[in-house]
Order: sequence, then structure tokens, then C-alpha cells
Amino acid sequence: MTWRETAPSRESPGGSTLATRLTGIDAARGAALLGMMATHLVPTFGPAPEWAPTWVGLTFSGRSSALFAVLAGIGLALSTGKQEPRQGSGLWAARRGVALRALVIAVVGLMLGGLDVNIAIILVHYAVLFLCVLPFLGLRLKALCAWAAGWVLAAPVLAYLVRPLLLEANPPLQLGHNPGTDDLETPGKLLADLFFTGYYPVFQWMAYLLIGLVIGRLALTTVRVQWLLVGAGTAAAVGAKLAGTAAMESFGGRAALEALPQTRGYPLESMLQVNLTGLQQTGSWWWLATASPHAGTTLDLLHTSGVAAAVTGVFLLLGRVAERLKVNFLVVLSGPGAMTLTLYTAHVWVVSGFAGNPLPAGWTDEGMYWAQALAAVSIGACFALLRRRGPLEWLAHQASRLGSYRPAAVG
Repeated sequence: MTWRETAPSRESPGGSTLATRLTGIDAARGAALLGMMATHLVPTFGPAPEWAPTWVGLTFSGRSSALFAVLAGIGLALSTGKQEPRQGSGLWAARRGVALRALVIAVVGLMLGGLDVNIAIILVHYAVLFLCVLPFLGLRLKALCAWAAGWVLAAPVLAYLVRPLLLEANPPLQLGHNPGTDDLETPGKLLADLFFTGYYPVFQWMAYLLIGLVIGRLALTTVRVQWLLVGAGTAAAVGAKLAGTAAMESFGGRAALEALPQTRGYPLESMLQVNLTGLQQTGSWWWLATASPHAGTTLDLLHTSGVAAAVTGVFLLLGRVAERLKVNFLVVLSGPGAMTLTLYTAHVWVVSGFAGNPLPAGWTDEGMYWAQALAAVSIGACFALLRRRGPLEWLAHQASRLGSYRPAAVG
């Protein structure tokens, strides 16, 4: 789940060669990891009957996972030519490497899907996104901008039209759980869930990777671009959220949705602020006017992508400051951000050990989160200081190298 730039390499103390990296990108990925962990461990809604949003729900829900996906697109752009995408045999080699990396991530995700855990695991969806974005890796900036804009506008509408057909099938083409190896026996249902009816619908989430590719094709090492990401991202995020709030509260959207049978009994006002997962979002075009987390609408995609762009710009600027001061204070985030596949997997496995069981005496949800966050930061920083890849990152890297291998020309 990490990327490595094709820049001049340096030798680690142990003799392994690691490529240089943009520390700010890794730090942003580390922040996304910690944010996702917070939504997994700390309640995003308060107690019944109000179900008021908590600060974790208002801050991280929908945004951390979207940041994760946008950063995936940035990483793919950086590893396939940066501002000038690879072409010809080099591009095909890069695509093969990405495909095999995606295979490793998918296998890990399917194995985690067999755990009893109350977490929507993103890895299988993440791997499928990698495969779906392969045709776009050779596009230049202008073409990517057009595709990203079109996807943000059209994908939510098409998904809104297709989703009811899948949910009305008998049985419904929706898993209702994390994808696991058993679901490979029903590929139609699995694919429908991955692309349209699941927690991270790939069809809409492709927008995040395309936007990430756009950002990654920019000159990210320049101050002008870094500030552009902060300014444009903030404007897009604020504008989309204001538009969604106005549609729901000022123009009657929420009242229309509350009248639907599927929303009766749900605290829709709270769900619109935190998470629409669990609602099928069918029966009214007003669903497309929300900017709610995990809505998958145009406004949601714009808001969360804007947040991702702004956060990326901020961490790139902080990376510049750290470089000038010659003090790598970002290592507390860039360390775990460089080995998110390993740490995310360990996090899910640890949480599964408490499924259905009370927390140890004296522990709270917040305490469990801070303990895991501290462990992730400590492990990540140690690996970064030793210039070592995480175990699963090493495996994914080897798969990528195998896929992108090109025999040397003879003669």
C-alpha cells in the first residue's frame, strides 16, 4: 500500500537499497491510517436515542479512507513517471508490477475478511481499484483532468441507477460483510458488492485514484504546487460541504429523505453528518444532493478529495520545513505511513481478538485507540530509522519487481 519513487537510491545500514521518498506523502498516509483506526475503535455516534455525532465521526469518517485512496493515485503517478508518464514497454512493465502488487493486497484482504471483526476492511476494494486504474497510467495531465472531472460528475448518477437493480435481485447482490475467500464461489455477487453495493464502491471510488493521478502528475516538489493543493483543496472541500448542507437543510432535501420508508427510525440528521452506510440510498434523487461521508455522491467526492488535496499540500509543506531544519519531525507519521499494509493488517487482527469480548478491566475505546496508535507510530518510526520495509511491504515490493521485470536487450 505504499509507493517508492524511481529516484536515485541509497543504501540502508543493513545493506538493502531503498529509494528516496517524498516524506510529506508518507506522513499524509500515516495520518490517514491513524484516522481510519480512530473510526474503527472510537464510536462515531453517541448513545441512543439521540445518536449525536462524536468528534471522531465528524472529523475522520469518510475523510481518512478517501485520503488513503487519493494518496494511492498519487503514489501510482510518482512510480510511473511523475510529470511525464511512462510509455511503451516501460508503461506495460509498470502495469504488470502494479497488477501483481494488487494481487498481494487482495490476498491479504481476503484472508482478513475471514476474521470476526466489526471493521469495513478496505484492502480487497483497494486492490480492485489498482487493477481498474491500470488503463489510465499512461495518460498525461490534461487527459487525466478530463477523466477525473467526468468520473466525479457521472459515476454517482450511474451508480444510483444501477444499485437498485442489484439490490432488488433475488437474492440481493450485496454481501453484507467483508469480502472473504468463500465469496469467490459467488463471483457475480462479489463483483456487484465490490463495485456498487458494498462499503467502498469501486465504481465511484475510482474518482479518488484519478484525482490522485492528477495530483501526482504535478510538480509536487515546488512550493507553488504545494500551496495550490492547500488552497484549491480547501475551496473545493468547503464549497461542496456548503452546497450539500444547503440542499439538505435549506431546500428540503432532508425532509424529503426522512419521508422515505427506508429512513424512518434512523437519526438521519446525524447520519448525514457522519456516515450514510446502512441506508440503500434509493427511491429519491435527493440522495445525489448530499455531501455526507460515504454517500459516494459528486459533492461527497468533491469534499473528501478536496480535504485529501489540502492535507497532502500541508504535509508536503511541512516536509519542506523538516528538510530545511534537517530535523525529520514527520517521522512519527511518515514512518507508519511507509508501512501501512503491515500496520493496517496488524490493527485488524488485534481488533478481531476482542470481537464479542469486553475490553480488559480499566480499558476504554479511546484508550485502546491510543495504545494502538502509539504502537503503530513506534513500529513505523523504528522501521523508518532502520530504513527497512515492513514485512508485507517487502512482499508487495518483490511482487511488483517480478511483474515489472524486463530482460536486458541482447547486443
